[in-house]
Amino acid sequence: MKLTAVAAPGVLTGSVTGQAVFDAALAARGIEGDLVLTSSPAEFTAALRAAAADGEFLLVAGDDTPADHLLVGAGVPGARVVRVDLDAREPDTSRCVRRHVRWRGMQGLAFGVDDWFFHASDPGTRHTYGADRDQYADLRLPAGEGPFPVAVLVHGGYWRSRWDADVMHPLAVDLTARGFATWNVEYRRPDRHGWDATTADVAAALDALRELDAPLDLDRVVTLGHSAGGQLVTRLAADRATGSGIRPAFTVSLAGCLDLTSIHARGLSEHAVAAALGGTPEELPEVYAASSPIDRLPLGLPVAVVCGVGDDPDLLDASRRFATAAVAAGDDVTVVEAPGHHFSVIDPTSDVWARVARLVVSRVHG
Repeated sequence: MKLTAVAAPGVLTGSVTGQAVFDAALAARGIEGDLVLTSSPAEFTAALRAAAADGEFLLVAGDDTPADHLLVGAGVPGARVVRVDLDAREPDTSRCVRRHVRWRGMQGLAFGVDDWFFHASDPGTRHTYGADRDQYADLRLPAGEGPFPVAVLVHGGYWRSRWDADVMHPLAVDLTARGFATWNVEYRRPDRHGWDATTADVAAALDALRELDAPLDLDRVVTLGHSAGGQLVTRLAADRATGSGIRPAFTVSLAGCLDLTSIHARGLSEHAVAAALGGTPEELPEVYAASSPIDRLPLGLPVAVVCGVGDDPDLLDASRRFATAAVAAGDDVTVVEAPGHHFSVIDPTSDVWARVARLVVSRVHG
């Protein structure tokens, strides 16, 4: 398995850091690859043509030119790419773009490598649960006949649309190998569609499991949400404890945003909470009361609160206060803390994830 990445002129030229990030990402997945740095339009066109001959590749762009236009110009209109833009860009909806990794800085190269790798090695099957391009989930099934317990994965990114379901690919593959059917959910983010669309999508994606022609055990559903996704799945657990629809048997917050009022008050990620919900706690008290997990206690369903102790101390503090309050409210709460940072909790090679995986398996199998 070998990956080619082609960088447009000037985007990564002379970047020792870019090459190092790319090489480290390849090594982490045990694959080989080449990062082709071009210095002229003619060289860029030739590199695109050569890369397309070997199948899907990474296109490290750098301007707003649609990828379809670039590939037509190179004479390879049928090629497929994972597009990577280090800076802020609008989504490239070109037909040739399977995934657009954007606005994640130099680390976007690593996310691009990962997306290419997991799609090539274990892509799963895509299912839609709505008409919008972001209303889908990828289903992976383990070996065997089932019925299988289900792990529903909800990504974070402070509810911003530049982060999407690709960040949960590693956990999906890991949990599938552990005997779970995995359902990696994409959803409409509030910066483009509003808060109500986001919360409705996460609920709809969970219930869409009923429509799948697959051997699933819907009495053994575990929801796992990272960061903002931790808020979404924990709020969903509170909704389902007393409402209708599929009820999670276990909810796992992975470095979750579990106290929206304090996270807003401390201005985390440039006041991401107010941007997502559409206003401040003073302006939207009912929205915060319905959305902030700490305000929904007791949840009424089992929950795990997972943190890397090297995470943002304010985010860590919010999770710890939620866990303490949940225990006081009478909920079934498991706390997992271990060395690591914000992304360690979704890294299958980390010690903290090994502990979480054992916990999830034990909860499902008893």
